[in-house]
Parts: sequence; structure tokens; C-alpha cells
Amino acid sequence: MTAPRDPATCAALRDTLDRVGSKWALAIISSTRDAPVRFAALERSLDGISRRMLSLTLRELERDGLLERRVHPTTPPQVEYLATDMARELHDTVAHLSGWAVRHRDAVASARAEYDGSRP
Repeated sequence: MTAPRDPATCAALRDTLDRVGSKWALAIISSTRDAPVRFAALERSLDGISRRMLSLTLRELERDGLLERRVHPTTPPQVEYLATDMARELHDTVAHLSGWAVRHRDAVASARAEYDGSRP
């Protein structure tokens, strides 16, 4: 597969990769991959995320079609989030990329050391 060269396509691709590569997006997708998760449970499971950042990231992922938001008519309303099929596909793709990174981390570290050692 060749990389897109059209500037508009590149910009759209960069926008999408920036979104899914944000600090919390993949953790949220991973947490909601197999079953619906309530807001409070997500907040507890994501150490260091603020309520505001969680809300913002959930909204962005929902807007992008990566999360489904389910509101149950209770008092107070119960809200759950679930990864969509598109998000599950993304999760699987990232898992492959992560596997590649683990398999090649020593080679990358060696290449960096060699490069850095050869620079004046």
C-alpha cells in the first residue's frame, strides 16, 4: 500500500490518526471493546484522567463513530459506552502494530545507539 500524496487526503489521515493516537483514546476503546462500560467505571479504570478529559474524549470518539453511547431511562440516567465494530477493528490493528513494536524494540534501540554513536 502506498502512502497518499494528495494534501487533502494527507490532512484527513493526519486528523484521524491524531484523534485515535491521543493519550486516552486507545485506552477507552480497549476498555469498552468487549462490553458496555459506565462513565464512573471508565473514570476509575483510567488512572490519571480527569472527568473533563474523559468527557471530552468520549464525546470525540462518539462523534467519530468509534463509541456508541447508550442512555438508560433511570433516575439518574445510566450512561454506558461501547466500542463500535470500527473501533474493534482499530483495536485489532493497533494490537498488531504493538506486537511489531515489541518484536523490534531491541533492533530499534540498537539502530539508535549506532546512529547516535556515529554522529559528531
